[in-house]
Parts: sequence; C-alpha cells; structure tokens
Amino acid sequence: MPLVAEQIPKIQKYEVLEEIGHGGMATVYRARDRRLARDVAIKVIHKHLRENKEVALRFVSEARAVAKLKHPNIVEVYDVSEEDDAERYLVVELVPGTTLRKLISDRGHMPAEVAAALGIELGTALEHAHRQGVIHRDVKPENVLVDLSDRTPSKRGASQERPADAEAGRVKITDFGIAKLLDAQGVTSTGQVLGSPAHMAPEQIEGGDVTARADVFGLGVLLYECMVGRLPFDGKNPAQVLRKVLDGTFTPPERARPTVGSGFSRIVERALSREPAGRYESCEELCDALRSELSQLGFDNPRRELLEYLLSAQSYTADYERRIVPRLVELGKTARSAKQAPTAAAHFNRALAFRPDDAELLKQVAGLAQSERRRRLGARAGALLGMSVVLGAAAYGVSRRAQTPVLTPEPDQPVEAPSGQPVLTPSIVAPPTVTANPSASHSRVAKPVLGPLPSAAPNGKTGTVRILVRGAGGGIVRIDGTPHADWFGRDFELAVGAHTLEVVPPDSYCCIAKGAQGFTVVPGVQTITGEAPFKDATVSLVGPEGTHATCPDHFPGELRVGRVLSVKFPGSSRSVQGECTLYSPGADPKVRKLTLEAGKSTQLSW
Repeated sequence: MPLVAEQIPKIQKYEVLEEIGHGGMATVYRARDRRLARDVAIKVIHKHLRENKEVALRFVSEARAVAKLKHPNIVEVYDVSEEDDAERYLVVELVPGTTLRKLISDRGHMPAEVAAALGIELGTALEHAHRQGVIHRDVKPENVLVDLSDRTPSKRGASQERPADAEAGRVKITDFGIAKLLDAQGVTSTGQVLGSPAHMAPEQIEGGDVTARADVFGLGVLLYECMVGRLPFDGKNPAQVLRKVLDGTFTPPERARPTVGSGFSRIVERALSREPAGRYESCEELCDALRSELSQLGFDNPRRELLEYLLSAQSYTADYERRIVPRLVELGKTARSAKQAPTAAAHFNRALAFRPDDAELLKQVAGLAQSERRRRLGARAGALLGMSVVLGAAAYGVSRRAQTPVLTPEPDQPVEAPSGQPVLTPSIVAPPTVTANPSASHSRVAKPVLGPLPSAAPNGKTGTVRILVRGAGGGIVRIDGTPHADWFGRDFELAVGAHTLEVVPPDSYCCIAKGAQGFTVVPGVQTITGEAPFKDATVSLVGPEGTHATCPDHFPGELRVGRVLSVKFPGSSRSVQGECTLYSPGADPKVRKLTLEAGKSTQLSW
C-alpha cells in the first residue's frame, strides 16, 4: 500500500518502501538495505509502546533470542536498532509469499498428510529454538510465512526430506517477540498473559511454568486447524475460548473430519493434552510420531508432499484421493489378515470417509464386522465354558463331601446364535434328580440349554443393524439413548422390535439436530439412515455497482452485489472449495478462490 510521506519511518541505513503487515506491537515494512543492496523486512515498534520500558526490554530480548537461531525454517534476524535511534526496530529476512493463516483462509483444510509434513517443518524449527533456550509461546498460522514462488529445485533426491537447493515452498516461523528465554527469565515473569488465547497452552494462561511443551501444544492446535479447517477451541469471545482451553474440551480430529483418520487424530490429541506431562516430551518426539504415521501410509518424503501441495494445491488434491484410498485398503486387508480388527477397521473407515458410497469398501467393512462379531460370540462362549468347568469343579467338591454321585458334563453341543452362525455353548451341570426308582438314581439327567445371549431380546430374536448418516458424519449416534462414537462401519445386534436413533452433530453451527427417530428392527441385516443435515452456507458479493460473480463450483447462475445466496450441502463434506470469476464494468475479470462452509456466511470481495 502506498505510504503518505509523514507515515514513512526514517531509518538511516534503510530505505523504507511499503507496509506489508500490522500487529498489536509493531508495523512491518518492506525496505531496502542501502549497504548490501537487498530487500529486508523491518519491524518498527508502535509509537505508543516505544517509551514503555518493559516492551523495550522485550523487543531487545526478541532480537537477541532469535539472532542466535540459525535454521532453514526460522526467519533470520539481520539487525536491531541502537538505543539512540529515533525508531526502535528489528531487521529480518524478507520472505516472499503469504501467511499460513491466509493460505488456510483461501484453500480451507489441508490433506492430513500435507498438514503433517508442514508440522514436521515447523516442529524441527521449534526443537532447534528449544535447544538454544528459546520458547516461542505464540505458535499460530499468523506467525508462519509461506513462500509460494515457483523455484522448483532442479535436483531433488527422492530419499531426502530437505534437498539442499530447495527454495520453493519454504515455510518459516517468525515473531519470537514474546519468547521466554530459559536462560534469561524476567521480562514476562509477572504472569502477564501474552499470546493468542486459542493457541495458548493451559499453563501459559494460568501463569504457570511455561516449558517447551507449551510449544508442543501450540503446534498441536496448528495441526488441528490445518487438518480439520477450524480451531479445536473456539467461542464467541476470548473468555469462552480460554475456558475451553483450560477445560481441555474439544472434538477429536477424526470426528470433526473423518478423512483425518485415527492415526493422525491420536497424535494431535496427545499434543493437545490438558496436562503438560500428557503431551509429547518435545517437538522432536512429536515430529517422529508424524514421520512414522506418514511412512506407514507410504508418504516417505514429507518435504516433497508439502512442496507439491503449496505450488499446486488443485492438482495435488486431485491426485491425493487416488493415492491414499488404495493404500488404506491395502493396510486394512493386511491388518485383517493379522487378526488386528481395530486397526483394520480404522483403515477401512478412513477410506470410506473419502468414498462413502464405494460398494467394495462397504463389503470389506461389513465382512470385517461380521468376523469380529463371530469372534466376540466365540469368546463369550469360551468364557461361559470356562465358567462351567469352574462350576463343575465346585460341584464335584461339594458332591464328594455330601457323598452324592458326581455327574460328568457331556461334550459341548452347538446351538444356533442369533446371527445364524453356530456357537459352541457349554453345558451346565445339573444336580441329580431324585426318583422313586433306585436304579435311576445314578442315571444321567437332561441338562438345560443356555438361554439367549445378552444382546438378544427376551424371545432370543435379534437383527443386525448398520447405521448410515446423511449430513454430519463426524458426530456421534445414540441408539435407545446410549451414545456410540464408533458407529461408523460397525454392526449392532439389536433385539427385534422398536428402537430409537438420534444423530448428534459435532457442533451446533454446521448441522441441524433432528432429535430421536423411531425405527423397527426385524430379523436379518438392515440399514438404518439417520439425519443431521448440513445447514445452508450463505455468500454475498462486495464491490462496485454492477459487479457480479460466477462460481460454477458452488452454484449455477451469477451472484450480484447486494444479494445473498444460500448454498446447500447435500454431500458428506461440510466445506466446498472452488473458484469464482468476478466481473466489474470497465475492468478486467478477476479470479478468486472461495471456500464455503456449512452454516457459515462468507463474503466475496472484488
């Protein structure tokens, strides 16, 4: 933006060119270093803060802290103002591109694997800072700079995470302005809360001892937002946000967005642990967990994945599903063969989140559920068999003391389970029947057959129910009032007769809660569909009179200035990304990226 002459700071060694950023502590300008003939970024402290001694000390502390950090993913400090300079400023490396906040705003959530690759880049930078005694304390997308310029390296080793000549797609963390030095505490020792509430660790909010694990928490919040598309802790005001952080309440990533998968969800959940001891010990340990999960999924070069996404998100996303789904199916089949049913279900369920109507995937999940049901029934029968042996031994001891005949159980006999599969049911030892015929006193007596399994109705009849949800697939379901978070891809054995189903959305703003709905279970297998439909998104256009926009990815026709359109979400995703072309009289058309999210209002600007 052009600067008025009076607004331009006068700095002797630098030619200030334009403002490129503005924060609560300083304004950032692009400038020219007259001595070295290079462009730099200069952070100039606001005038009303210049005379504050604590702020001045913190500003100098930032310079000294970051100046000793030399890492490819940390913005480098070049210079700092002298005490007698008219302006108090910090000169740092100029990173062309945008912020991660703007990137998320424009593109929406990232594929989980890309977000993990980004997390590794930032995590290694934070680990380097921690080893130098520096804690960032304000890890958030606004403080991550992303270089989107296409300077693709000519040579990239397939096995290298960071090729030496890689310049394109750099991500760098900046603004250690509220960093607390482990070896120079004191500037913020008054317990003052510094930072962004939604990204702050609980101990930081409470004014407790802030360690490197606070940055693990901040990185966990950033990973959540990149993978899911929204913050884990949100509210109408900072007080509500702070309360949620302190309570440690948030929707797990895989429930908020099922395509994230359980593996990445567990990693992020651990990073967001309420207590520091429950988190990863270091950013390095967190990065190792992310690398391990990526490697299992076949993403062996995180740096390459991040680079390709940053330079061409559209082509990367188009190819991403074709890569990830077959790999998840392969992992699911391998786990099933190894009799690791929970692991297999996790992989199949994530694949289904990408392709909910895939008949082959549904068949795989149904087969796995049926096998697991048989295994559980078999285990239940085995437990009862063990109980009968114990009871038989007890009866044997009692009978010896009572000098009564001992009855030996007959071999187990198969009975028909509700699922239609034969299950071995143990016999129960019955006491001898006293008869009038003495010769019959030692004869075998008829033994009762076990009653119905616990899941059966009083008459022993059950049906297999599979749940499908239209709308908020990331929520939970309640069957007869009992909540089930693991409903996806699972078979429920329910008594034949009347039941209720309720879909509980992951949050209130995205979806419409329809309440409990009745359904009837019949013998056999049936699918019950619940609903928590997405709310409409709304979009408006701001610009000169006569401006209009076409957004074929979102709606037919055109959107004109002053109108508000409602856009329905009939599918399984709560957000839709696409492009719009804007037209205004006397001007060339412009292309804008637009992300619509269910239940939210979005403004498209000329």
